[in-house]
Amino acid sequence: MCLILVAWQSHPDYALVVAGNRDEFYARPAAAAHWWHDAHEVLGGRDLAEVIGDAGTWMGVANAESPEWPDDSRARFAALTNYRAPSEKRTDARSRGELVSHFLRGNQTADEYLHDLARAPGAYNGFNLLASDLHDLWWYSNRSKSRQPQKLKPGLYGLSNALLDTPWPKVRSRVGAMCEVLAADRGHFGSDAEPYLQLLADEKQAPDWELPSTGVAPEWEKLLSSAFIRSPSYGTRASTVLRVRHDGRFDFVERSFDADGQTGEVSYQGRLKVARDTGTVQAPR
Repeated sequence: MCLILVAWQSHPDYALVVAGNRDEFYARPAAAAHWWHDAHEVLGGRDLAEVIGDAGTWMGVANAESPEWPDDSRARFAALTNYRAPSEKRTDARSRGELVSHFLRGNQTADEYLHDLARAPGAYNGFNLLASDLHDLWWYSNRSKSRQPQKLKPGLYGLSNALLDTPWPKVRSRVGAMCEVLAADRGHFGSDAEPYLQLLADEKQAPDWELPSTGVAPEWEKLLSSAFIRSPSYGTRASTVLRVRHDGRFDFVERSFDADGQTGEVSYQGRLKVARDTGTVQAPR
């Protein structure tokens, strides 16, 4: 994904709210969010391009409760953005999408998983990875100065193709919009996801003087400065909203797009197993 907005333990009804846009070339094949046939506990989109490594995803959840799964299964959430540094890109690096899928399909805690990644930061091109078991939320980037995972405090975070909370114009703008939408959310699943999808649909580009300098051509910096991107060959392919209640119930809505506009929408509801002992997490006090 290229824009992720996260509200962590910041709403009376939700432990986690995520709104994000995935930007990619339209020609790159991908599947919309679904329950994976080869990993039935995983819900998310899927990259279908030929890559080095395993087929991955940009965002997903896993370990919804089911009699088929072990009693000690845990809720899992992960989402990824690329770190934009074209001069550093290696063609022999592994697919960054597998970072999300490996966590969702694994049994490590987010803490363990990210610290293992930090021991071998050079296997991938630059990335940001958010991972959670709904008790803790962690962020790690192999381009951060410390190169160490960071446990996040309750709050509202914005992430694009730089480090966490880097104040790019679209990050600042959409974090503010997310704050307003979150405050108005009364905790009802279903149609209430629409305000989140609308805030992701903003196509306003930043003025030239606010554009970051990441190593791409100025016309690309301009194009990439909006929350929702549209061009003949590259743009926002999916807008996704995830809301997880403190008891593990969740809704997941995703809209898909191509150069001509919206191509589809899927939505799912379920329940994640968020604690071994009681099946719930405590709401913030």
